[in-house]
Amino acid sequence: MKIAYFDCFSGISGDMIVGALLDAGLKIETLEKELKKLGLSGYQLEVNKVAKKGISATKFKVKIEEEGVERRFKDILTILEKSKLDEEIKKETKKIFFNIAQAESKIHRKEMDKIHFHEIGGLDSIIDITSAVIGIKTLGIEEIHSSTLPVGKGFIKCAHGVIPVPAPATLELLKNIPTYSEGIESEMITPTGAAIISTLSKSFGKRPLMKIERIGYGAGEKEFTIPNLLRVSIGEKILKDEKLKDGYVSDDAVLIETNIDDMNPEFYDYIMDQLFSQGALDVFLTPIQMKKNRPAHMLSIIVYEQNLKEILEVLFSESTTLGVRVREVKRLRLGQQ
Repeated sequence: MKIAYFDCFSGISGDMIVGALLDAGLKIETLEKELKKLGLSGYQLEVNKVAKKGISATKFKVKIEEEGVERRFKDILTILEKSKLDEEIKKETKKIFFNIAQAESKIHRKEMDKIHFHEIGGLDSIIDITSAVIGIKTLGIEEIHSSTLPVGKGFIKCAHGVIPVPAPATLELLKNIPTYSEGIESEMITPTGAAIISTLSKSFGKRPLMKIERIGYGAGEKEFTIPNLLRVSIGEKILKDEKLKDGYVSDDAVLIETNIDDMNPEFYDYIMDQLFSQGALDVFLTPIQMKKNRPAHMLSIIVYEQNLKEILEVLFSESTTLGVRVREVKRLRLGQQ
């Protein structure tokens, strides 16, 4: 399986993602050909080789003719629906814009259909987001992982006036994602960058075990004390197996447990099927007794860390559980003969 790891040591934005993918081998001619399927005009793509603190990188920029054009969520959905883009690219792009609309809806307390996208609704942002999805699909990337995300500090000007960094919509998109601060007084994560990476990345943290085949650097606009770059590593995923001297094979996984006493037992078959379809390595039930001697079941799932998010989504949406226990475990098993 081909995977990509985004190393966001200097933040992330839509144009930096596209720049990194171009630097890693995405052909600009291929990107331009695919973008024509959107049926939009009034823009030009600008790609240049630059250096940040001595490190060579690719700078991607969308130059637009339109000024101050605002679009609603439904306007962008219409553009995507009418386009001739591949269905998978449409699906992923719509998912990103849906998450943006959901975040804006919560911040402004408006229905999603009534949300006006300001900066995000601009032609350049539409091209940035669509280009990122096109690049990922064109390079054959099947799974995305990301480092923890550095947020800046200070204030920025936008359509709503002066707002704190990270912007409220950006922070909403970063919910449940590990972040930190290096104290750099600037916007390091743009709403576009937050939307793309929060939607597409399966995990945030350490680099997964992989055989790196391509590396790309995407350059940002600003100058920091550190190189303002986004680094992407693309390669083959390696299973976390380690052969031991005594002939066993060891790997690291995550054990998830939850006690359930208020669900129809007939639902377990369906839930177990859903868990296995999302990457569970093993799923099993243990009969237990809870307070006041109520009969119950402990549902246990073993899964690799990169699939944890999907497993939790199944548990919280399909079962009656309100919480789970999660801990890392090491498995020992017989090697294949």
